[in-house]
Amino acid sequence: MGMKGKFKNFFGIEDEYDFVDEVEDDEELDERGKEKNNVVSLSSVQKSSKMILCEPRSYSEVQEIADHMIHRRAVVINLQRVDTEQARQIIDFMSGTVYALSGQIKKLGSQTFLCTPDHVEVSGNITEIMEEADPEQRW
Repeated sequence: MGMKGKFKNFFGIEDEYDFVDEVEDDEELDERGKEKNNVVSLSSVQKSSKMILCEPRSYSEVQEIADHMIHRRAVVINLQRVDTEQARQIIDFMSGTVYALSGQIKKLGSQTFLCTPDHVEVSGNITEIMEEADPEQRW
């Protein structure tokens, strides 16, 4: 007999109702008898975005830069340390990578580019005074 019953007996209170303690089971089962989970895992949500700064010294490093894009990281590429022909090849390769990933490529300076995957939104423009730029470095 529970505490409630002892009080009733002590004070002589008789109820017309029977009290039944019910324990509700919060777990629901699906059709197959397995437990239903209405919890959505947030592990699929990216915890933090990263931006990678790259300063390649040759065209052979471009695949490593593209791998960052494949892993959904934004990349800033500074092409000051490579010659003009290799810089063009790097930009051509990265343009193809960005296109394949539905991302964007933006020119930040005369030799600096921002490559972003599709989940990163870039707004605004950076203008460059072309008279001061070296004509051979224009692409």
